[in-house]
Amino acid sequence: MTQAPAPKLYRHAHPLKLELGGELPRLEIAYHTYGKLNSAKSNVVWVCHALTANSDVADWWPHTVETGCFLDPERWFVVCANILGSHYGTTGPLSVNPSTGIPYYGTFPALTIRDMVAAHRLLASHLGIDRIHALVGSSVGGFQTIEWAVTEPERFNRLVLIATAAKASPWTIAIDETQRMAIEADATYGQPRADAGMAGLAAARAIGLLTYRGGAGYNITQQDLPEQENSIIDRSARRACTYQQYQGEKLCRRYNAYSYVTILNAFDTHDVGRNRGGLSAALARLSMPVMTIGLTTDMIFTTSEMRALAEMIPGATYDEIDSEFGHDGFLVEHRKLNRLLTSFI
Repeated sequence: MTQAPAPKLYRHAHPLKLELGGELPRLEIAYHTYGKLNSAKSNVVWVCHALTANSDVADWWPHTVETGCFLDPERWFVVCANILGSHYGTTGPLSVNPSTGIPYYGTFPALTIRDMVAAHRLLASHLGIDRIHALVGSSVGGFQTIEWAVTEPERFNRLVLIATAAKASPWTIAIDETQRMAIEADATYGQPRADAGMAGLAAARAIGLLTYRGGAGYNITQQDLPEQENSIIDRSARRACTYQQYQGEKLCRRYNAYSYVTILNAFDTHDVGRNRGGLSAALARLSMPVMTIGLTTDMIFTTSEMRALAEMIPGATYDEIDSEFGHDGFLVEHRKLNRLLTSFI
């Protein structure tokens, strides 16, 4: 197995003012690129990542950054930036606050999706990219995609919106709040250390997974072994139980509770119609080809909501992927995504 490439790092020379009134006096953005930028700078495909992913698209989105796939590095110059507040190299809660000399932890300023997009715009300018052929985002990555496109519609030739929304719904905010409650119930959360709130983070991840996969996905992948069918199974031996425990522990090994809460909070601010005359007026700015894709068993962004989103965007098309893996289907169904997106992009 080849080792994943290290991210590149852009250090912005000026403070970044944030939408809710805070400021980041020092801004670093971690990012990955794949392929080569052509002489006309016309082959850029920019990917916006979801909640706990990083900028290494080839790592978290298998079989997409490959020859013949929709992020083919032999054809496209693929860019992905780690989002503000994240754990993977971009300025976040574990970064050192230059005014104190110690990490921010719980004092990290509140972010919005628009702040994340502001960082993407700074990086694009640094890279000399004025025009982006295709902007692609799923889930929270889709939030960034649609926000950026509404902010600068002239910058993009086309958009891909997968399992996402133009505004955070009460249902998605409730999912976030339930996860925050789990983290805040951990008595260590709020302490000035990187491993604060880890038990709460594990519980939050387990809660989140229920909504990412849904009942169909769990019932396919987490059945107990056939030889256990006629016996009472101890909780510690049940696959569904051990899976939840494992996934919570796995996230704690690679992430931190402060970043998780920061991004959940930013998620809940998402509304492309804010201060733009509402959703319809904001989405009317999008005149480029737009493909929206729903997943049949997604309980976070349902197919009816994805159809409604497509209907609100002038000239958008809607397609659907039949998947038993819920919201996480966008990570699993790469063959179906490649069939839809290779020609569209």
